Amino acid sequence: MTASTTIIANIAAIQARIAAAQQYSASLTPHLTLMAVSKTRSAEDIAAALKAGIEHIGENYLQEAVAKQAELQDKNICWHFIGPIQSNKTRTVAEHFSWVHSVDRAKILSRLNEQRPPALGPLNICLQVNINNEPSKAGASIADIPALAELALSLPQLRLRGLMAIPANTDDPAQQRRNFAAVRKLLNSLRQHFPAAQLDTLSMGMSGDMEAAIAEGATILRIGSDIFGPRASPAPE
Repeated sequence: MTASTTIIANIAAIQARIAAAQQYSASLTPHLTLMAVSKTRSAEDIAAALKAGIEHIGENYLQEAVAKQAELQDKNICWHFIGPIQSNKTRTVAEHFSWVHSVDRAKILSRLNEQRPPALGPLNICLQVNINNEPSKAGASIADIPALAELALSLPQLRLRGLMAIPANTDDPAQQRRNFAAVRKLLNSLRQHFPAAQLDTLSMGMSGDMEAAIAEGATILRIGSDIFGPRASPAPE
């Protein structure tokens, strides 16, 4: 089996898992977006995923992502940036992506707004929340999210869509669900505070916990290794 056919088969298996999870859990979300996370993977691997019907690609490493975008510029891809954002890279992010999932600071929001080319339309934003308050992880605290949301909603070149989270790693399905339920409840709280906003996105769930995320209302799943296999070491940014 070639690498391309393996990727296509893996995506079919993921789609079957999604369908089973939705049926089993009476999912809160009738429609899910399956995003293929392609960090350290080649443009050829991404092209294989596109053949299987994937339209959304998530990238963590900016220089690597921009190079792959150039190789795949003739393809119909919605590019998502999901990695940490340094201030000196906001312009490139603002110019090359349709979505950014990893915003956790007011400074980054302001720079993305200032540097987004108006011709591209507003940049879709998810605020990253550190739902378990892990010191080693990025993401704003639960307490800081409302103020960040208010700022994001005031910036004309941004469109706040919802929240992203990478909860504490656990193999316990019950704990996975509790973590994702906390993210869902936080988004519901934002909806109450900002009823006019289009807060429709919960970016949560990866290869090891996607069923729990689906059960708690995920709208975007970020799947990497179960599509592409183990990742290689990244090139320095």
